[in-house]
Amino acid sequence: MIGIRPAVADDAARLAELRWEFRASKATPVESRDAFVARCASWMRDALASGAWRAWAAVDDGAIVGQVWAHLVPKLPNPALEREQHLYISNVFVTPAARGGVGTKLLDAAVAFARSQRVDRVILWPTDRSRTMYRRAGFAPRDQLFELALDD
Repeated sequence: MIGIRPAVADDAARLAELRWEFRASKATPVESRDAFVARCASWMRDALASGAWRAWAAVDDGAIVGQVWAHLVPKLPNPALEREQHLYISNVFVTPAARGGVGTKLLDAAVAFARSQRVDRVILWPTDRSRTMYRRAGFAPRDQLFELALDD
């Protein structure tokens, strides 16, 4: 049975490997796997140790097979009765062999955290494949969001 637990800094190397697996399948990498994993693991270790980001790991018999990352984004103070932070969710990924509800469990952990932090909105950019999972969880596209992609 696959369980979900908070990720810790010591998980960074495995989480970085999963990040490579997720992103390298979507676009041609511009750096070697080893260089990326080392760079990403360092970033993840620091982000988790400092509390700047939260992550949850899906664990199957001691092995990490999935992850989700979340970052609280503070809003400016508001004099009205409105919650003053958002949660950005990123990098929801489960290895192909472990799929079948695990992504939903990871998402549930992040949303439970958002509720505990009195978050106003949870935001994310889904992949085409993940849209149905997010819709089942109550997420919906919004017309009000504007985005400026700064591709050079």
